[in-house]
Amino acid sequence: MAAVARLLAELSLAAVVLASEGAARCPALCRCEMRPWFSPSSVYAEAATVDCNDAGLSALPERLPSGTQVLLLQTNNIGHVDALDHLANVTEIDLSQNNISSVSDVRLGSLARLLSLHMEENWIQELTDSCLPSLPNLQEFYINHNLIFSINPAAFRGLSRLLRLHLNSNRLTSINSRWFEHLPNLEILMLGENPVIELSDMNFKPLANLRSLVLAKMNLTEMPDDALDGLENLESISFFDNLLSRVPRAALTKVQNLKFLDLNKNPIERIQRGDFMDMMHLKELGINSMPELVSIDSFALNNLPELTKIEATTNPRLSYIHPRAFHNLPRLETLMLNSNALSALHRGTVESLPNLREVSLHSNPIRCDCVIRWVNMNRTAVRFMEPDSLFCAEPPEYQGQHVRQVHFREMTEICLPLISPSSLPNRVQVSEGRSVSLHCRAFGEPEPEIFWVTPSGDRVLPGSVSDKYYMHPEGTFDLYDATEQEAGSYTCVAHNLVGADLKSVTVSVDRYVARRSNQPLQVYVTSVQSHSFKVSWDRAGGLVSRLNWSILAPGSSLLMPLTARLPADVKEYHVKRLRASTCYRVCVEVSAAPPGYSMDCVDVTTKEAATPRGKTKNWDGLVMASCAVFFIVVAVASGWGGWGVGGSVVDQPGFSTLDATFRAWPFVTATELKYDPLEEVSRSASSLFPRCDPESPHGGGGGGGHTP
Repeated sequence: MAAVARLLAELSLAAVVLASEGAARCPALCRCEMRPWFSPSSVYAEAATVDCNDAGLSALPERLPSGTQVLLLQTNNIGHVDALDHLANVTEIDLSQNNISSVSDVRLGSLARLLSLHMEENWIQELTDSCLPSLPNLQEFYINHNLIFSINPAAFRGLSRLLRLHLNSNRLTSINSRWFEHLPNLEILMLGENPVIELSDMNFKPLANLRSLVLAKMNLTEMPDDALDGLENLESISFFDNLLSRVPRAALTKVQNLKFLDLNKNPIERIQRGDFMDMMHLKELGINSMPELVSIDSFALNNLPELTKIEATTNPRLSYIHPRAFHNLPRLETLMLNSNALSALHRGTVESLPNLREVSLHSNPIRCDCVIRWVNMNRTAVRFMEPDSLFCAEPPEYQGQHVRQVHFREMTEICLPLISPSSLPNRVQVSEGRSVSLHCRAFGEPEPEIFWVTPSGDRVLPGSVSDKYYMHPEGTFDLYDATEQEAGSYTCVAHNLVGADLKSVTVSVDRYVARRSNQPLQVYVTSVQSHSFKVSWDRAGGLVSRLNWSILAPGSSLLMPLTARLPADVKEYHVKRLRASTCYRVCVEVSAAPPGYSMDCVDVTTKEAATPRGKTKNWDGLVMASCAVFFIVVAVASGWGGWGVGGSVVDQPGFSTLDATFRAWPFVTATELKYDPLEEVSRSASSLFPRCDPESPHGGGGGGGHTP
């Protein structure tokens, strides 16, 4: 750090001396001036800046001022960079949003003072060994939003002082711990939005100094127990928008210094006993926007002595928080519970938090009865956030009133149990041989007890277990290895001294029966742009589950294999981040078991890129030199699937989609599908990958057509 401080001091002095020289020799189409600049360690300085952003450049200006400290070249058409050794004082170079296809095309030379390098949003596909030589002091490397599918083990050799590495939004399908052996000082690692199939134990072992790890939008379904081993100083980790069905508690025990944990937007159904326990330094926990979360069970958060904030908001099914869900949280100050399906928050929950200062409970369907009575009794110092948005949803006589307007004397001290309708649907469909969990939770005073009644009339109490079912103490009923004999109505009964509430759910067990379909599979191109197109298809039946695509240059073999998965209800796909004026082939294959599948392909050529005003129309022949082939393979798979990078599902009802990302949904049951398992492929595999002809009727003119 002392060396960096000395370097910054020298640069500040050099900036004053060289500012006038830079202004006199500023390249055409660029701006040269002194600007504020912050180092990677947030140290402020005035830097001699040459701003050539969005200048229509296809190459670097010939005469850059020798005193340049910050060189901005964003949004141009630069494909190659020659040595910049004469820029001895440069500390930051921004080459983002250009036409760079290989890091080897950027020959920066020996730049001992370069601290930050931006190369995001280019066309880079791989990182070779020692890809950035002669940059001994580089601290930040941004290479996100490229097409990287391969990184050699020694790619980062020579970058031992690197602090921040952004590899997110690429096409990596695996993580190799050898990448990190040359990065002993790395503090921030961004890996999100890569189609990684799975993580492995010891993936991050060499990164002992890592402080922040982002694994967002990677379609992770689970975390190996030792995946985070070696991250002794990790303080923040994000699992945002993955496919985790449960809290990865074993993996989290490896990061004892963790302070900030983001589990937002994962399909976790329950926060179970011990999920967050003995995390001695955890300060903030995020469990927001979980579409399947039903309950936070007793002792789910236990012995978290430094936890100050819990965010559990916008969970549409979260209807129950156990009175003893939070135990030994002495410093918790903020509890965010708004926009859920909670009918109440138990008084015992609040009283178990001695340092609680504020609660957000608004935008919940509050039932104004004895359970919520404590809110109006003025016996708590807790402040309610947005109290004007806290309304009664039930009973009918109080509906629409502010909770604070209903006097506590109007509420009885004891009340009937109430089973939340959000936790238990009316019908559940399960495939034969699969398991299903039925979640039943109830508020009441006194606290209700729960049992289940099976279709055969058997009464199942908490802790009851057999080879077919198990009932958890919290009220969840697990049904194993479902057959048609287990189909029927299951009834949850919640009772206390006052009375009882009950709710039934019908369980349907489906057997797979192959059905013939008279309609062949057909793929259509619905829109074409310069860097994207949309395809749709008429599903001929089957379980849509895998998405594979590869780039095929004319006369070469397949490159860049990518894998993702799609559920059966997806019928349209938006392929993004493509090259302009380039022909592509898209193939959709529908498979099912027993073996059999159908396939259809369509060719499409992306439109010519619009030439911005002032830009040179020179792509060095790049766009017409390659032809890519994408094919979508739909195969039977069980469980959840992942999405790739570079596209998005289009307009799926009930779910939001984000640009340049993929999402996943549960697979539908096989009996819902109409598919002929004996249907033969209409063309041989060798016909799938002919050379695309932009002049052919299938791919020319920016349109699309079916292959012969």
